[in-house]
Amino acid sequence: MSGRVLVLGANGFIGSHVAAALASAGWSVRAGARRIAEPARRAPGFDWVSADFSRLTTAEAWTHILDGVDAVVNCVGVLQDGGGDSTRAAHVDGPRALIAACQAAGVRLVHISAVGADEAAGTPYARTKAETERLVEASGLDWLILRPSLVVDRAAFGGTGLIRALAAFPVFSPVVGGDQTFRPIPLGDLCAAVVAAVKPGAPSRQSWDMPGPQAVTMVETVRLYRGWMGLKPAPVVRVPRALAAPALAIGDLLGRLGWSSPIRTTAIRQMDHDVAGRDSGWAQALDVRSRGFTDFLAQTPASVQDVWHARLWFVRPVAILTLGLFWLITGLISFGPGWNGALAILHEGGYGRLAGPVAWWGALLDVVLGLMLFVRPWTARVAIFMCLATVGYLIAATISLPHYWIDPLGPWLKVLPMMALCLFVAATDARR
Repeated sequence: MSGRVLVLGANGFIGSHVAAALASAGWSVRAGARRIAEPARRAPGFDWVSADFSRLTTAEAWTHILDGVDAVVNCVGVLQDGGGDSTRAAHVDGPRALIAACQAAGVRLVHISAVGADEAAGTPYARTKAETERLVEASGLDWLILRPSLVVDRAAFGGTGLIRALAAFPVFSPVVGGDQTFRPIPLGDLCAAVVAAVKPGAPSRQSWDMPGPQAVTMVETVRLYRGWMGLKPAPVVRVPRALAAPALAIGDLLGRLGWSSPIRTTAIRQMDHDVAGRDSGWAQALDVRSRGFTDFLAQTPASVQDVWHARLWFVRPVAILTLGLFWLITGLISFGPGWNGALAILHEGGYGRLAGPVAWWGALLDVVLGLMLFVRPWTARVAIFMCLATVGYLIAATISLPHYWIDPLGPWLKVLPMMALCLFVAATDARR
């Protein structure tokens, strides 16, 4: 296979695998993403270009990106507004300009949408996705729309990461609803379909739901994943929606602050609407062997890393919250009811007139670092700085107050687990 294909959203869960599959099939891949520094390190063999849909809003803006391109695969998608994500920009404004540019250049467009992306779902995600599909269908392009059901792979991100975390939950597996039906499609099968879809002579001007051949409920999916990880069977507990509402509201708020999470109202409404899709004959039309969910699991043995990821999925946010509150509350206590105690300890250590300024600046540092930890782009670096700052605290404390190392309450010893927590938060910061 020769030719050049542009993959948009090439740093994402689906887009990165699609780009790799196309490269393996012989295509020259131009990879587009909003931020390209990190993904370019992961896949240096691709021709990386900055492609931010919120900025590329005219056909002319796409001209240099489409230069020499034979086909475009659009894998861009966001679940909900917030944290720099805009469903309108990602699903409508950017694609409208892209469609016009592709039409002018005579380039084929394969658009990756999703099952349930229609007005009846009642979410901004579905409405904007449906609007994009209408724009594609109304164009004069050589186009194909692929609408996969739940995409599963050895890697896990977003919804599949959450489902695996629920499966690995200790004692029991909580689910909201439980009767929602998936027809999971392995990511490898979706990639094979995309490779077939960009070939000359591939089917054109059609929109296909892409369900896998096996239907499973949410409860069955959780149980199958638990068994796949080698964990002992555990009961699946159906959580009433009224009890789940606060968690969804918190997820929505965190999403707007940049902490993207599948625990959001859009996700549950989409699952309630349609995540299975309808048989469309996509596998036969593209000559792809489609595997069922149990076949996929059997052909993809779990490793210890998979179990760790599932078990740590909920542990990580608890660790971040605990660490941030530890520093924040410690600083506030020093400024408030603990002020005199802090001064007394510093005077005991021989700081004299410096006791007041040292206590004040130390408390301020604690408060600032505690708040900064919750800012999504800074979390890992702040956690590392916290660890280094604690090393400095302990060195100064050992010089001035060494006897506290053998104090029965262990004030210096108790700091060591907090340092380990800092390293855990920093080490698990990668999102993909």
